[in-house]
Amino acid sequence: MKYGSFDTDESGVFIIAELSANHNRDLEVAVNTIKAMKDTGADAVKIQTYTPDSITIDCDNEFFQINNGSLWDGTTLYSLYETAYTPYEWQAKLQQITLDMGLEFLSSPFDNHAVDFLEDLNVPVFKIASFEIQDIPLIAYAASKGKPIIISTGIAEEKDIKLAVDTCRAVGNNDITLLKCTSAYPATIDQANLATMVDMKSKFNVAVGLSDHTIGMTVPMTAAALGAEVIEKHFILDRALGGPDAAFSLNPQEFTEMVNAVRQVESAKGDVTYELSEKVKANRQFSRSLFAVKEIKAGEIFTNDNVRSIRPGYGLHPKYLSQIEGTKALVDIAFGSPLSMDHIKTELD
Repeated sequence: MKYGSFDTDESGVFIIAELSANHNRDLEVAVNTIKAMKDTGADAVKIQTYTPDSITIDCDNEFFQINNGSLWDGTTLYSLYETAYTPYEWQAKLQQITLDMGLEFLSSPFDNHAVDFLEDLNVPVFKIASFEIQDIPLIAYAASKGKPIIISTGIAEEKDIKLAVDTCRAVGNNDITLLKCTSAYPATIDQANLATMVDMKSKFNVAVGLSDHTIGMTVPMTAAALGAEVIEKHFILDRALGGPDAAFSLNPQEFTEMVNAVRQVESAKGDVTYELSEKVKANRQFSRSLFAVKEIKAGEIFTNDNVRSIRPGYGLHPKYLSQIEGTKALVDIAFGSPLSMDHIKTELD
């Protein structure tokens, strides 16, 4: 799968560092965060393109109060997004800084205006956030631009995922990646259910990956082992900065460790091959083979008492033991000698 200039078939898992609200509405913090992302080995920086008014309305009645046991209880939706959004006027600058460092620059649009804005910036991929998976008009409009679509599934039931995928395909876009996501902040490891990620790949015939809200790197490593092509994780310069997403974001050291761990998993997965490395071939000498474990005279019968399958591997293959037993030695064979075809008169299969 290609995400802009990045090809997962050639380069491995596409690792996205999510800025989200971790700039705390300070442009200098945003710039420094992106620079720190580069040093971790991330492949892409992702922001979010919205204003509070593109997501909700400024209303404080009971419907707009956050009171569900989350990190953001006690505020309204509008107030939260007013604190968290990335100003439009920053985004071209952040994009240029990102591109100058050789990283991809992605964003999540939250309305059609954001899609058009990102189109003007030539952003190569659209990411649909978990809570927007039910915004079918938005998905249809973003997908109609013909660019890869990454969709998080954090609040989605199977029918929601199917509808989102079908919506993309209905406008001719089959370049779809679904991210297994748990919309809990932070999420616990036991909530990851990464088997679902594997199932989505076969069920919907799409690329898959992970948008992770757990603490640490266990879940990203497991996702990589299970075939994730994309891993997205929130990034913060320092959790002491606070902010809406600080609690489930990784700092630079932690993110670097995660990237390195994912790359090690990729290296361990390797390719399907039954060829042995030169080092392993050299160690085949320590495998089993047939040896004379007693002195054997010419004409003496081979038995399991004088021939055994033992290490090292310089003699005949152990599979011949049953064919050799009961036949006679052609020559004298010293104790500790590897058996060879010169020692026997029977033809071996």
